[in-house]
Amino acid sequence: MSADKIKIGFIPLVDAAIPVITADLGFAAQEGLEIELVREVSWSNIRDRLIFGHFEAAHMLAPVAVASSLGLGAIKAPLAAPIALGLNGNAITLSPRLHDELFERLEPSANPADPYATGRAFAHLVRDRRARGDEPPVLGMTFPFSTHNYQLRLWLDQAGLDPDVDLRLAVSPPPFMVDALASGHVEGFCVGAPWNSLAVELGLGRILHLGVDLVRRCPEKVLAMRTGLLLERPELGAALIRACEKAAQWLSEPENREETAERLASSDRLDVPAEIIRRTLDGRLPIGDGRGERQADDYIMFDETRPDPRHARWLFEQMKRWGQANGSAAEAAETVYRPDLYDAALGRTPPSLTDDPLGLFTSARG
Repeated sequence: MSADKIKIGFIPLVDAAIPVITADLGFAAQEGLEIELVREVSWSNIRDRLIFGHFEAAHMLAPVAVASSLGLGAIKAPLAAPIALGLNGNAITLSPRLHDELFERLEPSANPADPYATGRAFAHLVRDRRARGDEPPVLGMTFPFSTHNYQLRLWLDQAGLDPDVDLRLAVSPPPFMVDALASGHVEGFCVGAPWNSLAVELGLGRILHLGVDLVRRCPEKVLAMRTGLLLERPELGAALIRACEKAAQWLSEPENREETAERLASSDRLDVPAEIIRRTLDGRLPIGDGRGERQADDYIMFDETRPDPRHARWLFEQMKRWGQANGSAAEAAETVYRPDLYDAALGRTPPSLTDDPLGLFTSARG
């Protein structure tokens, strides 16, 4: 029997590892699938090509799947997320100059990994610039409907800053974020791995926060499919879930990190040195300028693949909070995440859920 040939679009990020390994190590073939991976540059390209049928599935920002299904910001097109591609993987990186400006205002006893402390220092920096008549800082994020945008806003809002008034947030695709920093178009950014580490490696940036400092279990990417295709060909969706789950389990084994880094480093995947990718997989990130490194075992997690509709609800709440959505569509947002399809494909019963699916830093202090 011939294999089902499908195209999956992806952005060069470490959290594209599940579809890459699914295709490259034979997990797709075991499920009767032949996957062609198509590298894209921007999230709008990924979204549009999935909606218009160029791809059968896509490595997609979770908020984009929700927003597209609700008709926010683009064509309304029902999308489904039958499997998540893990959690976490972001960081906030600042130019050396902006990093120094912030640290000059950091309280002497402050923990630089504490978002409250860095937020106060950054708010002081913004006010000082305004008093001098200088331009406000410009920070990059990857897409309006992205956790990068929402993590930045969470940090800034807690510091008493209005992200839409007190500074500028600018969109840049992940592969171009380091270029945006190098050219001075942005002074910092929030982006997924490996682009923070590449900025550090090139001496262009210093990591201020890992994403887990802000949201301990942050929904990031999902494998998105058109709802209509899943209804027409449920066996295709089930086979893809099973293949991706096998890849996720393989990726979660530490002894496979070296091979993962080598495969992701290739020119048709991320085109970034394998050592930088390996540090991401190890959760071991140099901060920059000889300031040591941050270690976080949960910096990026591939074994968290069951879609949690509570994540979709939180994402919709962020859209409402920041003026991207109106009304009460939280329940509709939740339906984009399909744990029912995930459980059925893998023959699993629904697990007990944790009380706190996110772990926001703003919740830690009650």
